[in-house]
This record gives sequence, structure tokens and C-alpha cells, in this order.
Amino acid sequence: MFKLTSLNLNGIRSAARKGLEAWVEKTAPDCMCVQELKAQQADLAGGFETLAGLEGHFHCAEKKGYSGVGIYTRQEPSDVIVGFDGGEFDAEGRYVELRFDTPQAKRSILSVYFPSGSSGEERQDAKYRFLDLIRPHLDALALQRDSCCVVT
Repeated sequence: MFKLTSLNLNGIRSAARKGLEAWVEKTAPDCMCVQELKAQQADLAGGFETLAGLEGHFHCAEKKGYSGVGIYTRQEPSDVIVGFDGGEFDAEGRYVELRFDTPQAKRSILSVYFPSGSSGEERQDAKYRFLDLIRPHLDALALQRDSCCVVT
């Protein structure tokens, strides 16, 4: 059985101080998608690249202390795709995809952090733009892959 877990961390450093690694060791997922890293790549270096034996792959926001997603996995992916739109939402660190391709099958796991839109009209408009972009991307991906799991 394959065990997939998803966590909204509300800050990886804060989660680490509150026992994240012990929880991951106890839970023992094969793969763990995380959202709201609220960290830059430099913040992850030297402490968060691995977690309880899982190797991490990340998409950090350009803005400090904002957004960011990652996937921790026991299995080495055949490919890592960071970002999906090349613009506004890639700058916010909202998409990372791990591919686990074999000659028999093409499989993907995605960690995606959707904008909430709850902080005002401008962010609600951003959410609608995100949805307009992510839907065709996911539809196309579903046609290319044998299986695809999107974790938000």
C-alpha cells in the first residue's frame, strides 16, 4: 500500500518547532505534499531538504514568508517540474510536480497551493485567474499521464 499525506504547514520552520519531524516519523508516509512553506530555498538548505528519511523537492515563492509548496518522497522521481504558468503564479510558488515514469506507466504527484481569494477583491480576481490557468494545464496533464494525483 502506498501512503500519501498532505499538510498545510503554515510555515515549515514553525511546523518543525512544533514536532513535524517526529509526526512524519510516526506517520511514515511514502510521499508527503506540503503547502505554505513560507520559506526561501536558502531557508530550506541545511535543514529541510530531507525530513524523516524523505527527500524534498520545492517551489518557493519569490516573496519572503509567502506561500511555497513541496513534495517529500521516499522514491526518487524520474523528473521534477517546478511551476506551471511561467508568470504570476510561479512567482508565488504554487506548483511542484514529481514524475515517477517507468516503461510501463507515467505517473505524477502534484502539490498545488490554490489562492484563497478571501483577503479582498484583488486576491479573488487572482484566484479566478489561477483557476483559468490551472484547469487546462491539469486537463492536458491528465491526457499525457497514466495516473496523476493532485494534492492541494
